[in-house]
Amino acid sequence: MALLEFLKVTYLRENKHILKNLSLKIEAGDFVSIVGSSGSGKSTFLKLCCHLISPTEGQIIFKGKDMRQYNPTKLRREIGYCAQTPSLFGNTVEDNLSFPYLIRNQKVDLARVQALFASFNLDPQFLTKEVKGLSGGEKQRIALIRTLLFTPEILLLDEVSSALDVDNTLLVEAVIKELNQKGTTILWVTHNLEQSRKYANKLLTIENGVSKAGEVLR
Repeated sequence: MALLEFLKVTYLRENKHILKNLSLKIEAGDFVSIVGSSGSGKSTFLKLCCHLISPTEGQIIFKGKDMRQYNPTKLRREIGYCAQTPSLFGNTVEDNLSFPYLIRNQKVDLARVQALFASFNLDPQFLTKEVKGLSGGEKQRIALIRTLLFTPEILLLDEVSSALDVDNTLLVEAVIKELNQKGTTILWVTHNLEQSRKYANKLLTIENGVSKAGEVLR
């Protein structure tokens, strides 16, 4: 049984087709790179994968059950999503990294936070930094760390290294690769063709809202 399956999914916005009749299967442990030109429907596809939006037509199945039957909060604990433009809140980095623990009524695991900071080459003192003073690349890393504090079953990544330099991009790639090797299913949108083939086992191309035959890389 596929972990995630799209069955003839169409998504309309303002009577315009963003995605058309999309059918595909994502298996547990896959690392899928999603490519295509700007505006082709890639980001919409990721939002459908975590039920941030609902299909206009068709059905999305997660672990054998229609996604609409899941409690949205519980679903998003299993399917993590990082947007290209990160949405941070509150005043400080700490405000953002405390939130996943607060909604679970758990104490903040500082050891987990510090381990992720080390993986992304961030100083522990970064916790006290104000959100408004962060660069685009710093915001991307903090948003990703926030998502990874509790490892999701599926991780959806939308151009999460677009604002990073080469060295920090490699750090992010290494973290994502390790997560996949430990069993997390990855769906990664990227415009970097080299990056799209570096770690993925499957390549999904979306053009004008239509998916082409998925390419198996390894």
